[in-house]
Amino acid sequence: MLVCVPPHGWVSEGIRVGGKESSMFSFRRAVATLAFIWFVSTGVAAFGQDTGSSQPTQEQTPPAQAPAATPAPAQNSGTVSVQGRIRARREARRQQAIRDTYGQRYEIFVGAGYQRFIPGPILQHTTMYAFDLGLTRYYTPRLGFTLDGRGNYGTAFVGLNFTSITRPAISTYDIMAGPVYRFKLRPKYSIAGRVMGGAAMGNFESDTNRFGQICPPGEQCRLYPDGTTYAFSGAIIGEANISPSLSLRLAPEAMGTGFGSTFQHDLGATFGVVYRFGKQ
Repeated sequence: MLVCVPPHGWVSEGIRVGGKESSMFSFRRAVATLAFIWFVSTGVAAFGQDTGSSQPTQEQTPPAQAPAATPAPAQNSGTVSVQGRIRARREARRQQAIRDTYGQRYEIFVGAGYQRFIPGPILQHTTMYAFDLGLTRYYTPRLGFTLDGRGNYGTAFVGLNFTSITRPAISTYDIMAGPVYRFKLRPKYSIAGRVMGGAAMGNFESDTNRFGQICPPGEQCRLYPDGTTYAFSGAIIGEANISPSLSLRLAPEAMGTGFGSTFQHDLGATFGVVYRFGKQ
């Protein structure tokens, strides 16, 4: 503690004036000195606290900025969620269209066709044109059973012979049945496979003016004899849907028959309109 010593003259004068005034003057100066020291020490302490508290604030600033980058993933997840809902609704509409189209019990086919047919043992293929009627019962949207009937008409070229007949008219009639399976279902189209077996009736002699099979003397007969034999076929069926109940069909087909105790392997196709009915 600092003590200020007044000049010698002042002390003597104070003492002369009176001991009471000298002590009060010294007390006031001491109080003022203590107040000044307290004020200075308080300001220094406050300044130190401000300086110390400002440093952690600067160090904590970078972590406080981290949450500002979080909205970007939220936006991406929101976009993905919207796209997922759109895809889900689109898939639901697609599945509903498939159920509406292929959930029918029955299917009627009315159409036409053609076939490259061998009318005789030594003759070449001729083109036969056909009408075709079919009824299919579906037990599931994919598996069904078909009953099919058709008539084929054409003209066979038998070549020059002892008669004046070179192009007699011929016809065959087929009744077959078998399973059909749709292995690709789409709202706009379908692809199926079908196999059938049954019977075929051939009419080769009605237009030969009683010459029958046209059998020149000493030569092999030109046409097969009239008769009934086996028949089978395999087809790939493509359908383009116009509406859930109506579609257009094209079905390339391979067919086998046994006229004249021989085997005929023929290629052709059928095409026409399909009508579906009977909700499952």
